[in-house]
Amino acid sequence: MIEEITFEDFLKVDIRMATIIEVNDFPKARKPAYQLTLDFGALGIKKSSAQITDLYTKEELLNKQVSAIINFKPRQIANFMSECLVIGVYNTDGDVVLLQASKGVKNGEQVS
Repeated sequence: MIEEITFEDFLKVDIRMATIIEVNDFPKARKPAYQLTLDFGALGIKKSSAQITDLYTKEELLNKQVSAIINFKPRQIANFMSECLVIGVYNTDGDVVLLQASKGVKNGEQVS
């Protein structure tokens, strides 16, 4: 387990739902990745780099609703600025399985 935090610490992490509206290969990334464009509804459009090429094709990702952390500082990855972090769980093979809502929700809704 990672270091224990308070509930107030958890509340600082802004996790929101978004729909992937564009997926591109990212050949300049050190590890295989996609460049994602995500629609967060009223919160706008954000971009993210995601190392999820082992389990997901570009076609599978398009229009998929996912969860992402939106209040990390933007991070430069090669020639791409990643503005949010799409989140998932590592499976037993070390691949990332995306976290999704069990039912569709409005883009931009906060995860709690």
